[in-house]
Amino acid sequence: MSVLIDILKPCPHQPEIADQAAVKQRYDHWRYRVFYSMYIGYALYYLTRKCLAFAMPTLMADLGYDKAQMGLLATTLAITYGLSKFLSGLVADRSNPRYFMAFGLIGSGVVNILFGLSPSFFFFILFWACNGLFQGFGWPSCTRLLTHWYSRSERGRWWSFFATSQNVGGALIPFFAAYCAYLYGWRGAMIIPGLTAILGGFFLINRLCDTPQSLGLPSIEKYRSDYPPDTSRNQEKELSAKEILFTYVLSNPYLWLLGASYFFVYLIRQAMSDWTVLYLVETRGYNQLGAGAIVFWFEMGGMLGGIVAGWASDRLFAGNRGPINVIFSSLSVLAIYAFMTAPAASPILDGIFIGTIGFLIFGPLITIGIAAAELTHKKAAATATGFIGWLAYLGAASAGYPLGLISQTFGWEGFFITLASCATFTTLLLTPLWKQRVKAFA
Repeated sequence: MSVLIDILKPCPHQPEIADQAAVKQRYDHWRYRVFYSMYIGYALYYLTRKCLAFAMPTLMADLGYDKAQMGLLATTLAITYGLSKFLSGLVADRSNPRYFMAFGLIGSGVVNILFGLSPSFFFFILFWACNGLFQGFGWPSCTRLLTHWYSRSERGRWWSFFATSQNVGGALIPFFAAYCAYLYGWRGAMIIPGLTAILGGFFLINRLCDTPQSLGLPSIEKYRSDYPPDTSRNQEKELSAKEILFTYVLSNPYLWLLGASYFFVYLIRQAMSDWTVLYLVETRGYNQLGAGAIVFWFEMGGMLGGIVAGWASDRLFAGNRGPINVIFSSLSVLAIYAFMTAPAASPILDGIFIGTIGFLIFGPLITIGIAAAELTHKKAAATATGFIGWLAYLGAASAGYPLGLISQTFGWEGFFITLASCATFTTLLLTPLWKQRVKAFA
């Protein structure tokens, strides 16, 4: 255990390199290396989180399980993943992301393999809960890297481009996992992605590093002369776990506002992903393939929306995430209402509406996370994003049974009114943060 603790410890700062040409050369090299490595790594996290969806049809056919049991697996993952995201954030702020992110991916790969070898539903629940715990290692590690290697005025662009890794992962999963299921059945759709994730974990160990200072480089703020407006606190000071959790996260009112808004954003996102195909089939006459093709544009719109939101918050609002969050969330109310009241099925029109909703939902989904990292101490950023991520996945879990009950009782109109109400609540919660762009909470 002591060996593991030593491995996970943040790397000590090295004497700063005096040669400015060497500093620039190393910074250029490592910024791109860190970025592409964590991009690939997080896409693989997504693979081992979503592969069950493509193993599900053959698993149900082979073993006779029903939709309720499959839904229980999904709920189990959402709960353990959300909790792990919070707790892992506290660990990630005091860990070396090179190993922490890699160990999580390797662990996720191992439990995917064990799931594929399991004989009973009890073990399915056990290993899928463990998968949620390991999945939580990924995002907080990336948050630590993003806040230490990319400065405030550029972070929106880097962060939003990085976040497309989940869209890329989501787009590739159907081809990879479904093909594995076609060739080797549901067990192959779990085991082969698991093996891929283990290899990915060793790739991260080889490619990633800790902070710039661990390589003898100056902090990113010093290197780019891009200090936050509030320079009264030492953002490079290491914090105790107690300080991180109680002083800079749980006592931070901005994070509670962001977390509450994230709850509603993730509820909408999950609802659109999980229920729209059924809505299109039942109410607009699409077959399952046609409905799936329409919903594809939700992810594509979301990818574009995240990039635009990050770029605009950097370029148009000087690193202030508040205006983008409010603008996107308020417009999403109109987009949801427009989709609900649209005339009879039109693939082009429905694709535009779905893509627009994805664009407007993924914008704040990305920039709320950036705001959480920036409205606290730099050394508490992973815990802050983990905390709001935990609240977000409570929202994602609420998109299942509660929304199903609403649609069953009040019809699809009640379903979309609920989503529009959630978007309204999001706007109201984010409005007080319109001008808040500095780490003002001490």
